[in-house]
Amino acid sequence: MLLRPVSRRYRNWMNRWENDLCFRANDRVVRPFELGAEWSANWLSGVGPIASAEELIELNHTLISRSEEFFGYSRPSDFKLAPDNWLRFTSPVRTPYIQNNTVQALWYPARNQNKKAVVLLPHWNSKLPQHNALCAGLQRLGISTLRLSLPYHDARMPAGLTRADYAVSSNICRTIDATRQAVIDTRACFDWLEQQGYSDFGIVGTSLGSCYAFLASAHDPRIRVNVFNHCSTYVADVVWEGLSTRHIRQSLETALDLPTLRKLWLSVSPPSYWDLFTHKKKRSKFIYTRYDTTFPVHLSRQVIQGARRHNWNHDVAVLPCGHYTLGAFPFKYMAGYEICSFLKREL
Repeated sequence: MLLRPVSRRYRNWMNRWENDLCFRANDRVVRPFELGAEWSANWLSGVGPIASAEELIELNHTLISRSEEFFGYSRPSDFKLAPDNWLRFTSPVRTPYIQNNTVQALWYPARNQNKKAVVLLPHWNSKLPQHNALCAGLQRLGISTLRLSLPYHDARMPAGLTRADYAVSSNICRTIDATRQAVIDTRACFDWLEQQGYSDFGIVGTSLGSCYAFLASAHDPRIRVNVFNHCSTYVADVVWEGLSTRHIRQSLETALDLPTLRKLWLSVSPPSYWDLFTHKKKRSKFIYTRYDTTFPVHLSRQVIQGARRHNWNHDVAVLPCGHYTLGAFPFKYMAGYEICSFLKREL
């Protein structure tokens, strides 16, 4: 569904609305730049921790070439579904924060007994009950849905934080580690779904969750149907250009420039795995917004160009709002329709 802009007045109004929603949060903290080399110690066998940015750039190329190992894991053995429908298990990725090491996901089982199931990955700094209504809608359509709490979100947030600052931050290696953990936790959710008898799998990712969803899907052939709600290219470009990450850029630009940052986060950026994604038979839907100042529109359009160039089986929806306003009336219902109708048709 392609919607053309109404007028310059509409664009200006949308930008003011986006800014208002973005900067209602007054708890953003400018944290010091850190390479965070200690986080790299356990990413690959036979590779020790790095000591400099130059070594990390080289390591990124190794991580990409050995991505099956980088995003590989041992299947959890302690899945437990509580009576309140919260699934919990130990993350295969261990971090220094005990709260973050227990994965939590809210389960929305459909009443029918089909084999369709979706894992839903929310946006950065999402809080419960955000995305729960979408899960309930998919449930009513006969698609069982598992809403994952991302690393450092919800009950997984370390004490003393009010935002998921450790998921994306000016600590370079911790951001890579958090992304790796999100991808692995997502794949482990599909392990549990398989144990429950499900086999027709889809994934829905929004914003940061969309990045995680792409990386998981590129490395997991079980994920057949994808919805990328907000899409972009390199993690570095989003952080550098995006409205909601200005406080992170403020720290990063004291130590490096955008081309260097792009190389430092190359191993967790979707374009690094476009060829790998191409080799797997998948059906995808890309949703982006015409007035997005958090995932700048030119980056979303680069994704669509890449999808066409690689001949991915895909649909595109462009909605007449921005990043934050997608969660507001009436745009959230437009997005909900695009997501639900696609999954209902393709799963």
